[in-house]
Amino acid sequence: MGMKKNSVDLDAADIDRVIEMAWEDRTSFDAIERQFGLSEKQVIALMRKEMKASSFKMWRKRVQSRDTKHDRLKDSTGSRFKSDQQRSITLNKISKRNK
Repeated sequence: MGMKKNSVDLDAADIDRVIEMAWEDRTSFDAIERQFGLSEKQVIALMRKEMKASSFKMWRKRVQSRDTKHDRLKDSTGSRFKSDQQRSITLNKISKRNK
């Protein structure tokens, strides 16, 4: 077993990145743990310490309702929203459409 990192071991840039990832809907706590070695509990403690109380409460309310914050709860079908225009996009250019 590897040693768990403590948020104290992270530099300011890493802390900023963890906070950014924690706010992203599609970034799971598992992904943060793989990259930074912080457990979900440690991420929550870091967010509590680094954010204003009102922002922390808003974040906690937000992530508690998100299945995407936990890899094991993500939709296993892999289905995601796909724009009607997406099929027309090739190599980052919208191809000409027949009207």
